[in-house]
Amino acid sequence: MKIFPAIDIKDGKAVRLFQGDYNKVTVYGDDPTAVAKKFKEDGAGYLHIVDLDGAKDGSLANFELVKKISGSTGMFIQVGGGIRNEERINRYLETGVSRVILGTIAAENFEFTCEMVKKYGGKIAVGVDVKDEFVAVSGWTELTKINGPEFCVRLAAAGVETVIYTDISKDGALVGTNIPAYKKLSEIPGLNIIASGGVSFENEIEELRSFGIYGAILGKALYSGKLDLKRAIKLGGE
Repeated sequence: MKIFPAIDIKDGKAVRLFQGDYNKVTVYGDDPTAVAKKFKEDGAGYLHIVDLDGAKDGSLANFELVKKISGSTGMFIQVGGGIRNEERINRYLETGVSRVILGTIAAENFEFTCEMVKKYGGKIAVGVDVKDEFVAVSGWTELTKINGPEFCVRLAAAGVETVIYTDISKDGALVGTNIPAYKKLSEIPGLNIIASGGVSFENEIEELRSFGIYGAILGKALYSGKLDLKRAIKLGGE
């Protein structure tokens, strides 16, 4: 199972939100590039980046910073936040980013998402962010009537290879992740699930790996010292 340390960028800084609340921000570093390099030194080969400003307002607010991280680390990077048209997909892929994440646009324009998946294949992932099993968009500020697990089934049928599934209620809370949800999602044929939101304990990494989850994103648990990245990578089996 692949371990993705996370860097959420807001106002050019590495931050974490509590349950997606933009008013509950903790800054963990003024230089996200330095944070990424430290993750690489600790053995990480994968990196998950979210442009929080872009996720909220639909811009590419921190594009240049993501480009810098990509160019200076050479890691496998997946990035999301504000990627809502093909031009932005291309801009990111041209920087050397390995995979772009469609979030809001995937929920609002399924046809566009299908089209991009047919064109770019595995370089497109979809972020499914849920609260009480319903998909949230626009930086988690708006709740739709789309059922999260059912949406994942639709995405798999449309050819999407990778879904980053986040239980917002668990994100940044350090109380553990939604293991039953990932167990259920792991049964969707042909879909790589990346667990995101609240992964806080070593046994969760082992459990997620045991039923074939493709990857796990580690955020606040790393920044707070609750989990050790080197140890997490070892437990993931990479």
